[in-house]
Amino acid sequence: MKRSIAFAALVLFAATAAQAQSGPAKKRRPLPYEFGRVVIANQSEKAGFAPVVFEHWFHRTKYTCRVCHVDIGFAMKPGGTNIRAADNANGFYCGACHNKKLVSDGHPVFEACTKAATGDRRTCVRCHSLGMNVKPEHDFASVTAKLPRGRFGNGVDWEKAEEDHLINPSDHLEGVSIARTSISAQKDFALSPKLAGMPDIIFSHKKHTVWNGCELCHPEIFVGVKRGASKYTMVEIFEGRSCGACHVTVAFPLTDCQRCHSKPVQ
Repeated sequence: MKRSIAFAALVLFAATAAQAQSGPAKKRRPLPYEFGRVVIANQSEKAGFAPVVFEHWFHRTKYTCRVCHVDIGFAMKPGGTNIRAADNANGFYCGACHNKKLVSDGHPVFEACTKAATGDRRTCVRCHSLGMNVKPEHDFASVTAKLPRGRFGNGVDWEKAEEDHLINPSDHLEGVSIARTSISAQKDFALSPKLAGMPDIIFSHKKHTVWNGCELCHPEIFVGVKRGASKYTMVEIFEGRSCGACHVTVAFPLTDCQRCHSKPVQ
């Protein structure tokens, strides 16, 4: 018995040592159609459903980030909203659009969760699809085929696609959004990197306000509104704070260094 325990301990030690030598497993880079995908599982499994798979890439062709994360009220982090089927059925969160009343591309948008309330779950797999063989209604390759290419993330330059009017994301959702007067965006400004030799960062309020408005970033992500008031590092950004709230998971990723560090070194 003692010999068996000793042998098991030796095997465990050898496996741990091998893992330490090889280092931590490298995280797989998501495929273009996977980038921005969010899995929502707060309530699903308790109710006997597979978790919800939400595709950012398709929804961003229809609406700006601000509509969903400010007007509708989705949290910026997966699972932060704790959406319930009853909320959707009553017109909140996903149900603000998925109500069979909103028309998109000439067709009513399918209802969310109302069928579950009546016991008919056949349509639920359109969202509750993790691990299931569900064919999506909108094919990534077909939708993005004519959009300008990007180097990372979805492989799409969403900013240029919007500028060229190849997509026209709406900044207003009828019955939810409140009409407001736009605030003039600040001019672009440069931020000096801490690493010597790196190009300066050029930050554009104009580009960000097209998608986000002011409310999405201030004050929840950036408390200060004065240039230089918020202090952050690349480590913090990679951890999903400040710029990393979007540029780790949804907006163009941090591997595209030159999109931000774009001012040549003098």
